[in-house]
Amino acid sequence: MIIDNIEIELADIKLTRPYTIAYKTTSSIKNIFIKIILNDGTVGFGSSNVSKYVVGLDTTESYKNALDFKNELIGRDISHLVSNIDKVENQFINDPGSKAAYNIAIYDAFCKSINISLGSFLGRIIPELPTSITVGIKEIAETIEEINEYYSSGFRYIKIKLGDKIDYDIERITKINEKFGSQIKIRIDANQGWSIDDTIKFCNETADVELIEQPISVDNTKQLLKLPDNVKEIIALDESLVSYEDAIKYSQNNYGKIFNIKLMKCGGITSGRKIANVALLNDIDLMWGCNDESIISISAALNTALSFSNTKYLDLDGSLDLAKDLVSGGFYLKNGIMKPLDKPGLGVDLV
Repeated sequence: MIIDNIEIELADIKLTRPYTIAYKTTSSIKNIFIKIILNDGTVGFGSSNVSKYVVGLDTTESYKNALDFKNELIGRDISHLVSNIDKVENQFINDPGSKAAYNIAIYDAFCKSINISLGSFLGRIIPELPTSITVGIKEIAETIEEINEYYSSGFRYIKIKLGDKIDYDIERITKINEKFGSQIKIRIDANQGWSIDDTIKFCNETADVELIEQPISVDNTKQLLKLPDNVKEIIALDESLVSYEDAIKYSQNNYGKIFNIKLMKCGGITSGRKIANVALLNDIDLMWGCNDESIISISAALNTALSFSNTKYLDLDGSLDLAKDLVSGGFYLKNGIMKPLDKPGLGVDLV
């Protein structure tokens, strides 16, 4: 089947629950949506939303780049998967937003063309996993109220955004532990807001924390080598880990025993799998994270994650607070547990 047309849209989407992290407050997002339309009417969906703070360009810039490129794929045979993927990979070396949206759309269209789910094509080996759900930086009472809401909805893995003031960060987690005890698992995202001393202090003065994402600045990543080995066991590299080259670099020494892969950082399924394989070869566990994203790219991340045996953590709540989306479906979510739909491609449908 031949790629007959490509449609690209830049959508401004409000969040139902704005949130604050260490360096910004977010109340809406921009998302690229790509439709690859085959000559038999089959449609492959792709989407992306990148963070300029992390990858150096924003979603609007990616949208312009995606528009400029679309004619390069029209007329190509969708069955030539590797060739089509290579063309996108080589075009968007420095633009993970365009690369991710096209990459996901190509996989979706290809899998639909041969009537196979993306999970089956990638070789899913983990049937399902729980995802964490995120609470932004806020007062302790508000934090506990929000956790109660999520707990009532079935979520048991809660990610808390910290990185503002270390003593208050410690107090927040202490109060959460007092309230919920072993009923929930706590994950921390400091968003580069701490120093090495802060990180050690936090670990010494808190308990029952499953992992800590990116405690210190990307510019000071080397300082992670100074952490005690027991602390490194729960450190997840996030903003420091953008590309395959980063994965090679940070697997050579023990900077942290968890890699947080986001398709929006690395540029889609193909690049995500390359990073995951580096981690697998170096006995590094995987966490799969996200930005605020469409069900399209969340489903792509979920299926990719479940094809790796070293995937231990999901943090794929990025579509839950969107006020609207282009599609529905993609996965089941019940009691915080995510399981892909067994339908062709990503398993998503237009709403």
